[in-house]
Amino acid sequence: MSTLYEQRNKIISAFLIAAFIGLFNETALNMAFVELGKDFGKDTSVIQWLTTGYLLTLGILVPASAFLMQRFTTRQLFTASLVFSIAGTVISASAPIFSVLLIGRIVQAIGAAIILPLMMTVILLVYPINKRGAAMGKIGLVIIFAPAIGPTIAGLVIDRLSWHWIFWLSAPFLIISLLVGLKFVRNVNEVQKVKFDVLSFILSTIGFGGIVYGFSISGKLGTFLAPEVIVEVVIGVVALIIFGLRQVKMEQPMLNLKVFKYPMYVIGLVILLVCMMTILSTMVLLPIYLQNVLLLAPVFAGLVLLPGGVINAFMSVVAGNLFDKFGPKQMVPIGLLMVIAPLIVLRGIDAGTSPYLIIAMHIIMFVGISLVMMPAQTNGLNELPRELYADGTAVMNTLQQVSGAIGTAIAVTIMSITSATYATGSIEGIVHGVQNSITFGLVISIIALVLSFFIKNVREQG
Repeated sequence: MSTLYEQRNKIISAFLIAAFIGLFNETALNMAFVELGKDFGKDTSVIQWLTTGYLLTLGILVPASAFLMQRFTTRQLFTASLVFSIAGTVISASAPIFSVLLIGRIVQAIGAAIILPLMMTVILLVYPINKRGAAMGKIGLVIIFAPAIGPTIAGLVIDRLSWHWIFWLSAPFLIISLLVGLKFVRNVNEVQKVKFDVLSFILSTIGFGGIVYGFSISGKLGTFLAPEVIVEVVIGVVALIIFGLRQVKMEQPMLNLKVFKYPMYVIGLVILLVCMMTILSTMVLLPIYLQNVLLLAPVFAGLVLLPGGVINAFMSVVAGNLFDKFGPKQMVPIGLLMVIAPLIVLRGIDAGTSPYLIIAMHIIMFVGISLVMMPAQTNGLNELPRELYADGTAVMNTLQQVSGAIGTAIAVTIMSITSATYATGSIEGIVHGVQNSITFGLVISIIALVLSFFIKNVREQG
């Protein structure tokens, strides 16, 4: 048993390194938005596409992960994901113009789109249900800590070097992950000759892509009601409806939607999506506020966000062990209350707010998130039968990335709409824009809190 346990740890270690860099890259550039805007002569609504485009690519490609895990071996998929990640990192690091940097981000995202659902599926396959909490706690450390620490490391790098080095410093870790994976990763999935449904892939691409793109351009247009926004979102919704109807009728669907028949999975999924929207929108808003309102240098703005990320890393592991002992019923509501309270305080920030208050609220919020995300996610996946693991993780990862992209876009749009009513570059406009965007996160977090009261421990249901 100890040999098997050690083997599990070695297999997962390679995944954790790769996933950490993939998720770190989601938010690392947020701290560089101001510098990137100056370098490339673009405003925030354009620069934010470096994050939105990354998440959009994940949203488009992750739905195909269930098919990929049936068609290819674990080692093949792991290797492919690292090759894409390394290539994208090198392209981004050496980008001379904005369009090349965006292409590099998209190539990076292709690698992340493979590694994230693959890692979760492997954990479900190699760990028994009573040990998944601790294992998913390690994933929680990566999923939450990596995006949280991204702006901090980026701030330090930008202060000493340039934004290019955010990528150059990531490359060695990806190479190490590839080497560790080639040595330790084993094939744990069953390969089948399933047919790839091109129409399903096109529909999911149009669906998720249309919705995310529609929300994303709202930031540049300064309104959610522009005809372009409405048309893109409507096209996306219609494509997803057709996609869903097609999956239900297919013998071998690209994405098995039977996962939505399991109530704890659905509740856990919705709560997870709210957390992702809150995390990523906050990771965009706070760096802008700290640099443009409090006038902190990137390195100091990054340090303000550091304590929350570090403490959250430890709490994710603790939360995993607590989940194995107590389940999600008490953890998730308490965690959401710890998210809501800081958001209420942050709604009142202005040009005179102390950075220490931001640090304190950021710490409390991320401790709360660590008590919410992993328990809600693991409890939901535990309810699924073994044959739906790949589909459950694919759906969860797809919607998680899409919701993150939408949350980021909505936050930037609300900020842009509010700021537009003030003089260009007005501190007061930025402050009220950030406040209104935080209100959005507060509202959806309250909705998640209400849902959390309906959570039941899957193991107790028997």
